Amino acid sequence: MTVSRAMVLERYGEPLAMRERPPPKPGKNEIRVRVSACGVCRTDLHVIDGELPKVPLPLVPGHEIVGYVDELGEQVEGLARGDRVGIPWLGHTCGQCSYCRSGAENLCDRPLFTGYTRDGGYATHAIADAHYVFKLGSNLPDQNLAPLLCAGLIGWRSLRATGAARRLGLFGFGAAAHIIAQVARFEGRRVFAFTRPGDVESQEFARKLGVEWAGGSDETAPEELDAAIIYAPVGALVPRALRALRKGGVVVCAGIHMSDIPAFPYEWLWGERKIVSIANLTRDDGETFFKVIPAMDIHTTVTTYPLAMANQALDDLRKGRLVGAAVLMTGE
Repeated sequence: MTVSRAMVLERYGEPLAMRERPPPKPGKNEIRVRVSACGVCRTDLHVIDGELPKVPLPLVPGHEIVGYVDELGEQVEGLARGDRVGIPWLGHTCGQCSYCRSGAENLCDRPLFTGYTRDGGYATHAIADAHYVFKLGSNLPDQNLAPLLCAGLIGWRSLRATGAARRLGLFGFGAAAHIIAQVARFEGRRVFAFTRPGDVESQEFARKLGVEWAGGSDETAPEELDAAIIYAPVGALVPRALRALRKGGVVVCAGIHMSDIPAFPYEWLWGERKIVSIANLTRDDGETFFKVIPAMDIHTTVTTYPLAMANQALDDLRKGRLVGAAVLMTGE
């Protein structure tokens, strides 16, 4: 192996460029992974568009990585060459701040994020902290596992934030919602899907996954909801979701970025309704999720692209042309 290929962000807001470079070398407590598949997440768009706090470029995006360990750094234990692993968004935490010490490492003051503050998986090879990867024992193909590394994990954390809600609304029926709708139904919840107004294709897709009702976000569900999860990065959905809730219900904002939330009357929040956000994930989230997911018989719907077509995959995601999730097949 003489070169590694990567789709690189060199200027914010511009298309990624294919570049060749020497293979990265793992440092202490790190592994190098030969990437097989990397999901394309809406957060990647936020990174590429510069909507998150800007970090120095160049950068390789991508944080839904499935691959195979091909080199071990010093002091790596519990992993071997050839192991199939998943690399998620949370790439490293300091272990020393008050959040890390209290079990809230997702709120760490000095974290590293895969595909944002460290290079990610739009590449043939990626480096990861060995303590922050997940062994993947599922029989699912690599491309079907990839969306579980963020859409699935953030979906899982957002679902847990709804408590025991029985009537669950999902606003934005893309990669995360199509996974979590299946999880919620497995848990015996009733699921109501809200899509872009007029998006008949996504509504039909939701019905095929067994949701009880599917309609546009400008429509009213047939019953009051116990909880709503917003996956679309649209702040205007927050007051709409609040209006759909019963008293005591919760709106969970699951994205890392959202447009501004418009003003709304206090009475829509009153009645002990709540709005909460989801930030990142913990390793415990991942360990738990990947233990329970095989029993749920979850099926991910994916559209695959070769690595060189990353810009096309991103454009299809941006323009709402996808059903389910996009995945780059990056392996050689």
